[in-house]
Formats: sequence, C-alpha cells, structure tokens
Amino acid sequence: MTGASKSKPPLLREDGKRLDGRSFDELRPLSIEARVLNDAAGSALVVWGKNKILAGVFGPRECIPRHDESPYRAVLRCRYNMAPFCSLEEHGRSGPSRRSQELSKVISEAFENVVIAESYPKSAIDVFIDVLQSDGGTRCAAVTAAAVALADAGIPMKDMVAAVAVGKVEGKLALDLSKEEDNWGESDNPIAFASRNGEVLLYQMDGQLTRDEIDQAMTMGKAAAQKVHAIQTDALRRVYTRAGEVALPLSLKPGEARSE
Repeated sequence: MTGASKSKPPLLREDGKRLDGRSFDELRPLSIEARVLNDAAGSALVVWGKNKILAGVFGPRECIPRHDESPYRAVLRCRYNMAPFCSLEEHGRSGPSRRSQELSKVISEAFENVVIAESYPKSAIDVFIDVLQSDGGTRCAAVTAAAVALADAGIPMKDMVAAVAVGKVEGKLALDLSKEEDNWGESDNPIAFASRNGEVLLYQMDGQLTRDEIDQAMTMGKAAAQKVHAIQTDALRRVYTRAGEVALPLSLKPGEARSE
C-alpha cells in the first residue's frame, strides 16, 4: 500500500453532511425479515445500509460435547463468521479469525443476561451469525439479527436486544458509522441495549471520547436503539400475521360444523 493510499480520506461533504448524505443522528436504511430459514428453529435477515447479516438459531438441543453442558441451564453458543466474499479486501480468506472469535464471545455474553437459560438445563442453544456483506457496524447488525432469530425460535428472554454504534467523525458525534467512518473516524462505540429498561448489555470503545461525549453518545444510542427495536418488533409481527393468514382458510368459524 502506498503512502498516498494510507492518507485519511475526507469524511464529510462540502455542505457539512456525511458522505452518504445522512445527518449525524440518522440511521442508515434498515430492514429485517424473520423466519427466512426453513430448518432453523428461528432465523432473521438484517439488511442495514450495505450490511447483510443472516442469523439462525438451532436448539434447545443436546449439548455436544457433553462436558460443556450445565445441569442448571442451557449453554448459549454464538458463532460470528464473516463470509470470505463479504468484503474481499479485508476478509479474503475463510475460517475463524481472532476478530470473529472475539465477537462470538462478546455477543454470547450480551445475550447471557437476557436469555432465560434456566428453562433448558443440560442443553445447548446455538446461534450462527453469518456476515454476507459488510460495510461497517456488522457487530451491531449481528446482535440485532440474533435477537430477532432467538425470539422467532421461541427462546424465552427477559427482554429484546437492539444494538447501534455511535462514533466520532471530524470532531462530531455520529450515529451508525459507515465503513469509511469506522476506519478513519476518531472513535467507534458499539452499544447494545435491553429494549424495555435500557440496560446496557454491550459497550465497546475504539478511540477516545470525553466524559460529556460518552453521555451524549449514550443518549443518541438509546434513542436509535428504540427505533431499531420497533423494526425488530414489526418483523416478528409480520411472521405471525402471515402464519395466521395461512391458517385462516383451514380453520372453522365459531359454531360451524366440520363437513365430512
């Protein structure tokens, strides 16, 4: 890589807006579809900006290897993986990396605080998260997808989880960083919230913020997480609405006799 290619590119347009035209407190376009995999207990596809994240939940099921099981609760295992074609310049090889292992661990720990694992002793709940296309903020999109997939699988949880990143770009706090802003901005802070009580389930920091900036970032992130939560809820509602529409022609009206 040449010295010129290492120089920091401009992150703001001449009119002061971000490169994609968003304001500093604006999310990228976000859509979520639940129940997209036939054989998974629950699944979700999140398209967030240019990110495409697929999550599938399998279980509760027998915990293998047996020495990992707990007699008191289910073992929650999350595996975060970036497909080798998701961003060729950064992830051109297949297989686990230190980054994917780290994110698998922190995502698992975030959900351990909300999943009621005591309902399924001596079992395992496996969450597979695959990044099909990446453009910054994949861990937040992965947490968001995993939460919808777990809810779709009927796994009991104390709360839903929604995640969003807040960072610093050209000296200003910015919501939901793009890839360029993530790579070249001054700070990146992925935060996951419990949707009802606002409990922070995941907080990571890359770069530096002042105490006042951290407070502002938390306020921005919490408000944005509520918007993400509304989209999660709508995705799950659509699944059960479709299921009701399919079942309706086969059901009987009250008092109607079944014809032989």
